[in-house]
Amino acid sequence: MTTSSIGKGPGRVLVGLYGLFALAASARAGVQIATKFAEAPLAYSLSAFAAAVYIVLTVALVAGARRVALVALFIELAGVLIVGTASVMDPAAFPHATVWSGYGRGYLFIPLVLPVVGLYWLLRRR
Repeated sequence: MTTSSIGKGPGRVLVGLYGLFALAASARAGVQIATKFAEAPLAYSLSAFAAAVYIVLTVALVAGARRVALVALFIELAGVLIVGTASVMDPAAFPHATVWSGYGRGYLFIPLVLPVVGLYWLLRRR
C-alpha cells in the first residue's frame, strides 16, 4: 500500500465523513462566534478548534499525508475525551454545546467513534 491509498476505497467514507464534519463544524462555529460569542466563548472556541481539526484531517486523508492524519486523529480523540469529560463533570462551564460536548452526543456520538475508526483504518494500512 502506498501512503496515498489511505483516502481511497473504503477510506473514501472517512474522507466524506470528515469533509461533512469539517463543513458542519465550521459553519456552526462561524455562526456562533459571529452572533453570540460572549455567551459561551470557551464552547464556541472549542467548536472552531474541532472544525480546524476536521479540515486538517480531510485534507490529510485526501493528500495521503498519513502522519498528519494520525496526529490529527489523536488530537481529535483526546479532544473528544477531554471536552466530553469536562462537559459532563462541569456542565456550567459549557452553557452551550460544542461538537465534542458529552462525547459528541449532539452528533449521535459520531465524534467519539470516528477517530477510533480512523485510527484503526490508518494503522491497519501500514
